[in-house]
Amino acid sequence: MTTCRRSLICGRVQGVFFRASTAARARALGITGWAKNLPDGRVEVLACGPHESVAALVDWLRQGPAGARVESVQTDAAEDVEIPAGFKTG
Repeated sequence: MTTCRRSLICGRVQGVFFRASTAARARALGITGWAKNLPDGRVEVLACGPHESVAALVDWLRQGPAGARVESVQTDAAEDVEIPAGFKTG
């Protein structure tokens, strides 16, 4: 069964390879979706895959890559979304 979660990550998360690191982690976990910068400085992540894998990625988002300083992560179920093929950054 596929689970999809949408997360908004606040803090120092742009310009620190957050999206690229998230994509690498997601691909390693077999997750599809995307990570994109938002104009307000946050990063938005859509993660779809097995529940355990999505939960592991959401846990990782709370820390992020070495250069990031995550202040908060808000995660909600993403229902009625088209499940993407692969994991993209944008």
